[in-house]
Amino acid sequence: MSAVPANGQDLLRLSGVHAYYGESHILHGVDLTVRRGEVVTLLGRNGSGRTTTLKAILGLVGRRTGSVLIDGVEAVGLPPHRIARMGLGYCPEERGIFASLNCEENLLLPPLVADGGMTVDEIYEMFPNLRERRGSPGMRLSGGEQQMLAVARILRTGAKVLLLDEISEGLAPVIVQALARTIRMLRGRGFTIVMVEQNFRFAAPLADRFYVMEHGRIVEGFAAGELQAKTALLKEYLGV
Repeated sequence: MSAVPANGQDLLRLSGVHAYYGESHILHGVDLTVRRGEVVTLLGRNGSGRTTTLKAILGLVGRRTGSVLIDGVEAVGLPPHRIARMGLGYCPEERGIFASLNCEENLLLPPLVADGGMTVDEIYEMFPNLRERRGSPGMRLSGGEQQMLAVARILRTGAKVLLLDEISEGLAPVIVQALARTIRMLRGRGFTIVMVEQNFRFAAPLADRFYVMEHGRIVEGFAAGELQAKTALLKEYLGV
């Protein structure tokens, strides 16, 4: 079941993580690892606990227990702003674009959390649509442009671990393809990426490893090379 890497340095390791919202017990002992420079995708149906896993890494749940090691440092017990300054960037499903600010103001808004963030010019080179729309209010951006901006905003902060929640949802195929190229480019630059994705066709060619979640637990983990052999399992859990 485990897809734990056989070698290499673990940048992120969750061990026995339980997470709660009030009295609701959402995660039930999640174990997973992410190696430096990997793209890892969390698969599962809606309500399986994938988004809560990202939030548990960041401390954005009501309560969490277990262990969350980020580059060897225990993060359980740390507040979210301290965890962000360990080099983590989160792109939530709702994107969080400020309607009254223009594109570039949205881009410049988040604080720097670490050294080595991309410059605005580098970001515009990666996302030429945003350069063209730099003066447009957030409310005037298309869904695809808002998604590009939500991802781009993290890159300026210096974060090297990107937690991306359903970035392809509801977007036109041409935008989804552009986002896939961006993920490949970021991986090539050494970013570590954890994606929650419902769009299996988008996620399949991008990830090094996959974890399948159900009812707040990891039920299967496998490497990209095992994908074809796991077709029957994925149909059972995901209906793909």
